[in-house]
Amino acid sequence: MDKKERKAIYFECYGGISGDMTVAALLDMGADEKELRRQLDSLPLEGFSVEISRVKKSGLDCCDFNVVLEEQYHNHDHDIVYLYGHRQGDTDHAHIHDHNIHSHDHEHSRDIHGHEHSHDIHGHEEHSHHADHVHRGLKDVTGIIDQSSLTKGAKKIAVDIFHVLAEAEAKAHGAMIETVHFHEVGAVDSIVDIAAAAICLDNLGIQEIIVPELYEGRGTVRCAHGILPIPVPAVMHIVADHGIAMHITNVEAELVTPTGAAIVAAVRTADKLPERYTIKAVGMGAGKRDYKRASILRTMIIECPKEEQAEYREPSRDHIYKLESNIDDCTGEALGYVMERLLAEGARDVSYTPVFMKKNRPAYQINIICTQKDIAAMEEILFKETTTIGIRRMKVERTVLEREVQKIMTSLGEAQIKVCNACGALRIYPEYESVAAIAAEKKLTYREVWEKVFREAESILL
Repeated sequence: MDKKERKAIYFECYGGISGDMTVAALLDMGADEKELRRQLDSLPLEGFSVEISRVKKSGLDCCDFNVVLEEQYHNHDHDIVYLYGHRQGDTDHAHIHDHNIHSHDHEHSRDIHGHEHSHDIHGHEEHSHHADHVHRGLKDVTGIIDQSSLTKGAKKIAVDIFHVLAEAEAKAHGAMIETVHFHEVGAVDSIVDIAAAAICLDNLGIQEIIVPELYEGRGTVRCAHGILPIPVPAVMHIVADHGIAMHITNVEAELVTPTGAAIVAAVRTADKLPERYTIKAVGMGAGKRDYKRASILRTMIIECPKEEQAEYREPSRDHIYKLESNIDDCTGEALGYVMERLLAEGARDVSYTPVFMKKNRPAYQINIICTQKDIAAMEEILFKETTTIGIRRMKVERTVLEREVQKIMTSLGEAQIKVCNACGALRIYPEYESVAAIAAEKKLTYREVWEKVFREAESILL
């Protein structure tokens, strides 16, 4: 990273956001198309190809990302008459139908849930052509991602997006996340959309993602569960659970698909732009339909001058989950193993507190801090690896400092550090794994490496 600048990706969602729009914008901004195709080819899926082209939206040149399915995998959920046909008196939608019905093939959308982009998370099962669709569960979909040759970073992003969608679907239907069976989410084109977005984000290599708000339409849309209000339930649950600001427009259509909302929820690190920044690249991603405004997602790579990094930053506030259980009949070795497994599966922190239970039995209270999407995995490990028969779960508010993991070049080689903005003062923390790896390679003590990395990081950033 340049020692004078900090890069970020800014999502400007005035025209809405969907899966295919995101992929197109990131490609237009510089993500490697060859690398995208190489990794997509490793997915254990059949019957698809991708088309990347240039299209005009309101006279503007945009990138278009399209997943083309072989006939046996094809679906027609983009049918504008089905989605909005209950509003026959709406002249705007009548115009949309007239404009698009003759360009049937080009108007296919590849977003997972969006009605505007064809794939509603709630599904359109009442169409007879859906009878042959594969309804995969979360485990099936993540298994497809795991079996691919996507990079480690891309796999994590893709799985995080699917978890956000599964949580929203489970809430919408009052079900457990493990029992959710996706409809369009499990379809080939939908999996490709999410994998492609993850590959492009990972390929750009920029960790900070800024999304101030989502612009959504209004009105109603038809799906298998009837005529539903916009925003649809999945989008509502996602923005509520992840604290995403919404701006409702007067456009009578769905602008934000659940896939688009889930991408934002999974990768966003900030919701405020710096006061000053320079724009290094711009991406224009085309949606498949136009309503009263152009269906365009604009993304930018921005750089913030070093001096602005140390300005006062209001700590952000969000929610995290705490799981706890009292255990009085597990060995220390077993509990140590459990801690390692929990941290490996994504726990933010794990600790043990000595306690005395009834009849003065000595015991340990295990405390786990994790995100909502990781609760199921954490609880499964506890039930399988310990003797507990119950786990307490609490949603707690927290205040956190802005932080960023950076890589710097030191005299000992590349090192990873965490930089926190403590209300205007930067704090630097060399990362444990990076320091330990250098110490082992250079035959130095951990403390020697930590101090050298810390001092050189200070000289670069402060």
